Amino acid sequence: MLTFDRLYSEGHEEVVFFSDPSCNLKAIVAIHDTTLGPALGGTRMWPYASIDDAVEDVLRLSKGMTYKAAVSGLNLGGGKAVIIGDPKEDKSEALFRSYGRYLESLNGRYITAEDVNIGVEDIEHVFTETSNVVGVAKIHGGSGNPSPYTARGVFKGIEASCNKVYGDRSVKGKVVALQGAGSVGRNLGSYLEKAGAKVLFTDINETNIELFKEKVPTSEFVGVDDIYDVNCDIYAPCALGATVNDKTIDRLKCKIVAGAANNQLAESRHGDILKEKGILYAPDYLINAGGLMNVSIEFEGWSDEKAIRMVDSIYDTTMKIFKLSDEENVAVHKATDMLAEKRIESIRNLKGGYLGNLRHRFPGRKVR
Repeated sequence: MLTFDRLYSEGHEEVVFFSDPSCNLKAIVAIHDTTLGPALGGTRMWPYASIDDAVEDVLRLSKGMTYKAAVSGLNLGGGKAVIIGDPKEDKSEALFRSYGRYLESLNGRYITAEDVNIGVEDIEHVFTETSNVVGVAKIHGGSGNPSPYTARGVFKGIEASCNKVYGDRSVKGKVVALQGAGSVGRNLGSYLEKAGAKVLFTDINETNIELFKEKVPTSEFVGVDDIYDVNCDIYAPCALGATVNDKTIDRLKCKIVAGAANNQLAESRHGDILKEKGILYAPDYLINAGGLMNVSIEFEGWSDEKAIRMVDSIYDTTMKIFKLSDEENVAVHKATDMLAEKRIESIRNLKGGYLGNLRHRFPGRKVR
């Protein structure tokens, strides 16, 4: 349940509900923290069973975005949005344009991009009504689909994890249990296969399964529930969050947990349990920041070379946090939080303008 006490305790600044019956829009935007800059985070569309489920998701995800931006050195705050609906049935131009008009009313405090079940074509409709959006098509000065950059960053995080555990960053010969065959999962699977890893994967969507097999031809499909029981070196969750929980954690047969899914730990204590079990966890908001890095540079003019250079820095940042974890004798997710919180606090008392200035992308067009 959404209460002021909860917002205070978790540091959220603002939660906004948007509704437009004419196109069946039901959206929630959560702005967690804008100390470092405007809140930037994707919009996902999902048929949540209840409003409370949607609120729970958007609050957790928005807080994660604050920490992701902070630990990545970006001058951005954290936010997230969810649209309640079936992406197969409820998408329409009107829905996304209405959503864009509502986002415009937030005056640049929240900037959105693609997330689960939202593609570039959907973002284009949002972009029609507001400039507070990134990840638009390259022809419009954007960077397009951020998934390949997210996957590249996760791969760099996996390499760092292998270096920490095995003394060599190479994934050659490693068995990876990859959960989730969506756009990020497919790109990550391709990186792993080309680097010599054996990929076992699962998904609930038949189209995703077929696309994954095409992109990663040497991969093997396993059952949705069986993915937790396979003998592997690396468990890579790339679907929805909270898959490391009380029911699954004792089933994992791996040395590393490193994937693209947000909020992989059902609770923070599960990170401590992984440490006790001798399993290295590379926090999602540390290694899946590649997509955020990629879209963030749309503020200053996007280029593929610049994006790759930023994303590849995830390897060094991950190694730095592993070292901090050892020095402080705390689980890696707590060391990551320490680094993020230290940066936020160091900037909190400074005064400056938001970064939401996209004028270079729209010559001759009024940008609010």
